[in-house]
Amino acid sequence: MIDFKSPFGKRAASRLAKEEIIWLTTTDSRGSPQPRPVWFLWNEESILIFSEPEAHKVRHIRNHPWVSLNLDSSDSGEDIVVILGEATILNSKVPEFEMDQYLKKYRRGLKQINMTEDEFNNSYDLVIRIKPQKLRGI
Repeated sequence: MIDFKSPFGKRAASRLAKEEIIWLTTTDSRGSPQPRPVWFLWNEESILIFSEPEAHKVRHIRNHPWVSLNLDSSDSGEDIVVILGEATILNSKVPEFEMDQYLKKYRRGLKQINMTEDEFNNSYDLVIRIKPQKLRGI
């Protein structure tokens, strides 16, 4: 388990709570890394990502559940946060409180892409939950 009480762990947890974008890297069938920016919700135990069911990342995770997540660095290349974890495709909806937190976090983002909450729920209805296993960075 990751120590989110250490100085670095606290800083990483703080950034996970505030940041809007995280880079999810999956592995394709050739073993090639496939990074992509995604919206996410950190609940202090796992990272929640919603996806369209037919997205490539879903197929990658089904075949290779180990993923990495990266937060952007500072402009000078510092404040690096990298999480290695195991992703699971959930066969059920998330608890309502998590969905509410997620939609609250991305209300502005949804407006920017001209999408309603209902449209989001209908299109991005596959849930990926990632359990962090290792934390790296500076």
